[in-house]
Amino acid sequence: MRLVWFRNDLRLADNPALRHGCADEEPVAALFIISPTQWRQHKMAPIRQRFILAQVDMLGRELAALGIPLHLLRVETFAELPQALADLCRELGVSQLYANQAIELDEQRRDHGVTAALAEQEVSCHWLNGCCVLPPGRVLTGGREMFKVFTPFSRAWLKALDEDGFVIHRAPAPRGEPLQWQPLAERAFVDEGLGELTLDPRWPVGEAEALRRLHAFLEQGVLDYGETRDFPALAGTSILSPYLAAGIVSPRQCVAALQQRLGARPQSKAQPGFVWLNELIWREFYRHLLVLIPTLSMNRPFKPETVALPWSWDPDAFAAWCAGRTGYPIVDAAMRCLNATGWMHNRLRMIVASFLTKDLHIHWRLGEDYFMSQLIDGDLAANNGGWQWAAGTGADAAPYFRVFNPTTQGQRFDPQGEFIRTWVTELADVPAAYVHQPHDWLRLKGRQDYPAPMVDHAVARVRAIEMFRDLEKT
Repeated sequence: MRLVWFRNDLRLADNPALRHGCADEEPVAALFIISPTQWRQHKMAPIRQRFILAQVDMLGRELAALGIPLHLLRVETFAELPQALADLCRELGVSQLYANQAIELDEQRRDHGVTAALAEQEVSCHWLNGCCVLPPGRVLTGGREMFKVFTPFSRAWLKALDEDGFVIHRAPAPRGEPLQWQPLAERAFVDEGLGELTLDPRWPVGEAEALRRLHAFLEQGVLDYGETRDFPALAGTSILSPYLAAGIVSPRQCVAALQQRLGARPQSKAQPGFVWLNELIWREFYRHLLVLIPTLSMNRPFKPETVALPWSWDPDAFAAWCAGRTGYPIVDAAMRCLNATGWMHNRLRMIVASFLTKDLHIHWRLGEDYFMSQLIDGDLAANNGGWQWAAGTGADAAPYFRVFNPTTQGQRFDPQGEFIRTWVTELADVPAAYVHQPHDWLRLKGRQDYPAPMVDHAVARVRAIEMFRDLEKT
């Protein structure tokens, strides 16, 4: 018996672990492990938990139709998992385990424990690359080291992809008579402590939905992506991040679909489609960094010296930021959107992260954790990389000089205030000329229903730059 362990790769197509597990006629079973306590320790958002479990439910039905049973194992923490998995393998008569490689430190330690526990039962473990187009360790400098800077990584990644190529593998063929699948909603042990398994209708699950979104974006939006991607009131992005984070669609499928749409893979900024491809390369870069620098998984900064920065931990200021009550309309609209939908536009992620760290001077770790606790697409590598980029502690050539002005960012990327009015309802009737700085207009109307700005941006910006300059002097 071969056992295929699904993790952040909840798909049938282009799944290396499933493909290798089904490579011959030996019986195959599948596994998904529910770890509620561990999920909470990792700050996994409830909306993401529900999204994943809804996809597992669909995956279980699809596997059953192929004659492959999907076993569910509830194990509260990673520490308990090796023994629980060893017991299941003994019960099922498993001789080989197949899974796609994890890149996060806790998950790697978990998998090392599994390998050791199963070795005692003479069960061999096969760890494959299912989370990246090119696996960590493939893209190297001339000195055979992994990159720490994005631009040379991007060039080397494109060159390596041209050299290696890749193939998209179809879902496996049926392996026997269809099986029955008991829906997760009927299994009390699944939702115990997790709450209702209801899914937000904004985020339907399924590989078909992920591919529909991918192809719709490639047909309608990819050529204009460079011009529209920064405007949150426009439908200018692919909205694929939850599906990539859960592995419902693979990054290889995205690159292959882009190449098919354009007739060739873009190689430079001057070519159509490259701006979106570059976002996929950023995703790869942050994942490779997580493997290169394991301490990134441990709340440590990419630049070790920045651990000495005098960050604030002000709970009241942080709570106002979380609630979207800062007095800066674009920041507040972004945070309220996140709290209501579990998703935030990428330009807005940069704006609110800059505001928390460079205007409020609050530690990026608080923002990173809050995002993970809310985001349906919460992914450690991308989230940590983005927060450290914004905070000036990450992989960036000139970090601390970049301090976003929240007012001018709003004026530039939401010029008519459409996005702001959608989410900050107190400002719904404020004219476009005043919506980014509404306080004088509101005062003239005798209204006090929207907070005054928490800080003076000009003063806060100077303080942020001084924090880093003082650090250089020590």
